[in-house]
Amino acid sequence: MSDLSAFPITRKWPATHPDRIQLYSLPTPNGIKISVALEELGLPYEPHKVDFGSNDQMTPEFLSLNPNNKIPSIIDPDGPGGKPLPLFESGAILIYLAEKTGKLMPSDPARRYETIQWLMFQMGGIGPMFGQMGFFVKFAGKDVEDPRPRERYINESKRLLGVLNQRLEGRSWVMGDDYTIADIAIFPWVRTVTGFYEAGELVGIENFPNVTRVLDAFLARPAVVKGLTIPA
Repeated sequence: MSDLSAFPITRKWPATHPDRIQLYSLPTPNGIKISVALEELGLPYEPHKVDFGSNDQMTPEFLSLNPNNKIPSIIDPDGPGGKPLPLFESGAILIYLAEKTGKLMPSDPARRYETIQWLMFQMGGIGPMFGQMGFFVKFAGKDVEDPRPRERYINESKRLLGVLNQRLEGRSWVMGDDYTIADIAIFPWVRTVTGFYEAGELVGIENFPNVTRVLDAFLARPAVVKGLTIPA
């Protein structure tokens, strides 16, 4: 049996199954990426809920794993060389899981880098911009009198959706016929715009038919249906 006692986070969230990947997360757009990927890959894992309502992410135990106090984070007891691997940042975790299993990433080197390119498009563009838009349309930012920040993030979100819509023209997924970690990174955020943020009308989601088409296909996948609710 794997020994994870060297990781302080396991004192707050004990590992019932220490031989499984330990997932510390919430079903947010970034958290969903990893639960969906794990479900798609069929890797055994043990989810732990990091409750922002009680500031779990600011506890010394959580910060010992991720000093940036963000979810998701993992510990893989069977990391490289058979040693436990702690990892944070959802994009890094997705790449690691794809490389660990040889799945959800093209084997051709050029297509592999193209997949990572679109993953970074989400990490550096869609995630931050959609998130800021959400702040100004759903959360405290909606009370800011100056309309310029709200307009900026709505317009930038529209631009990014346009880039994605163009990419998906004539393609089933971001990488064509191959369903990859790029899709798993991008579409939880698209879902949040039309769902939780209730911003579909603001961004004119009907103007991006390829995006909505692929979003529907993404949400119909059994692993996605399950991953959307983990951790409960």
